[in-house]
Formats: sequence, structure tokens, C-alpha cells
Amino acid sequence: MKFATLNTLEGKLVALVNTDSAQFWPVSSLIPGFDGDMVQLVHVFHEIKDRLIPTGAGKPLDAATVLAPIDQPRRNIFCVGKNYHEHAKEFSISGFDSSAKEGEHAPEAPVLFTKPASTIIGPNVKVPNHAGVTSQLDYEAELAVIIGTGGRGIKKADAYKHVIGYTIVNDFTARDLQKTHRQWFLGKSLDGFCPMGPYLVTADEVDVEHLDIKCWINGELRQNSNTGQLIFDIPTLIETISAGIELQPGDVIATGTPAGVGIGFTPPKFLQSGDVMRIAIDGLGTLTNEVQ
Repeated sequence: MKFATLNTLEGKLVALVNTDSAQFWPVSSLIPGFDGDMVQLVHVFHEIKDRLIPTGAGKPLDAATVLAPIDQPRRNIFCVGKNYHEHAKEFSISGFDSSAKEGEHAPEAPVLFTKPASTIIGPNVKVPNHAGVTSQLDYEAELAVIIGTGGRGIKKADAYKHVIGYTIVNDFTARDLQKTHRQWFLGKSLDGFCPMGPYLVTADEVDVEHLDIKCWINGELRQNSNTGQLIFDIPTLIETISAGIELQPGDVIATGTPAGVGIGFTPPKFLQSGDVMRIAIDGLGTLTNEVQ
């Protein structure tokens, strides 16, 4: 199943989406009494999923505005840095990585940080350039995991049982702030620095360990990899985070970006106002945003 958070003439709602027919059905029309957001849908999904069956003609998707699927998360987004070998290498030799040990090209354990909820914007929304604050803007195409069933101390063998689905995230970054402040939070967390979407796609729809992930800047293919190249796989990330932090339904984990980001070029290819980023992941759709 694919779900979206939409702005419609009737207001904001959560909908079941058929991308082949470009139609949607408000969850409230399929489940009488439901009037929650996507996080609330995640909480009750296993109780109602068998009743989420489209009836009759849906409404045209092009009559609605697609928002970030988890547009009002209850907590920060969990993020993973340097989780593809080639990206870890390009980052370590770029001069922008203040976190690496000397000679290190791949981390010994997952590198974790967070982005606040204020970073989230939806598809086709312009990413603020924060002129006067940063001048070195960069893109990072990422697969994001959405937790369905929470828990603490989740073991790798059980990790996928806790995942409801997946979406796309652009871990937008101010590289100058990331380098200057060493700890990554500030450079990753300016308002609007986490485009997300377009859909929450349930786990049964995709082979998450073998998904092609690509990113184009102004039509030029920059990133081209596969989730099979992750250094630390999704079960490892879930086990690591949940060891001492209770994961909750609706939590989002961005799993890291492959090689091909702007700082991987010589000289670096930083983004400018008007540049268009397009990220595609097999089965999850396409996330497009322009730099303001």
C-alpha cells in the first residue's frame, strides 16, 4: 500500500494512493471515525489494514497537493552518516569531515545524529537557502525507514517486524556549518533542510535490501547506487538505536547517502538558487525540490 498526506479542498488528510491510476481515497472514507494524521495511522495500521480496501472511483491525485508523509513527527528524525563505503571515502578525503579518525574510510559503528521536525518539507517545496548563514549547500539522497511497532532492545533478527514502510529523504546539508561546528547537528538542521516524500510505502511493496537509489541535479545524474551497498544494514541500525532509546511508531530513520554528493567533486559542486534536485528510489516514487 501507498499512503500520502495531502492538502485538498476539504483540508489536510491522510489517504490511500494508487499511483498507477493517479487516484486517492481518504482513510476517513474507508475507516469511519478515523480523522488522524499519518503517525496516528501508523499506530492503528495493524488493526485496520484489512479494511483499507478502495471502494468506487477515487479522487484525482492531481487535484491535491502531496505533503511530506510524516509532516508532523513526534520526535527528531534519526539519521545515519557515512553508511555507504564510497561516500564514506569521498567524505573523509573532502576536507569537510571533522569526525573521522586519521586514515579512516569507513566507520567502525553507525554514525548517528538527528534532524529536528522543523527541517521537514514536502515534495516540490523550495528548500530555503539561508543566505547569510551558509554558502555551501549540498544534497544527500537517502532511503528512510518508518517504524510501525515501537520497542526497546530490538534484536536484528526481529527488526523488520518493527518497520511499517519506507519513504525518501533528502538530508540537505550546509557543509560549511557541518565543518566549522564539527558536530553535525547545526549543519543538518536549518529550517527546511529535510525534504521528504512523496509517500509512505508499506514494507511488503519493496525489496528494501536491493533498491536502486539515484539523484539528479538539474538533470545530471550525480548519485547512482543500491541499498545493498549499505555498510550497516537496516536491522543493525534498528538494533543500535533501540538498545537504549525506545523507538516509537512513526519514528523515521534516514539510512545514509551514497557517493556523488557535491563535496565529492573537485572542486566541490555546491548548490545554487534555482538548482533542481530529483531523487528516485525503486518503488518509492520521486522526490523533487528546488533550492530557493
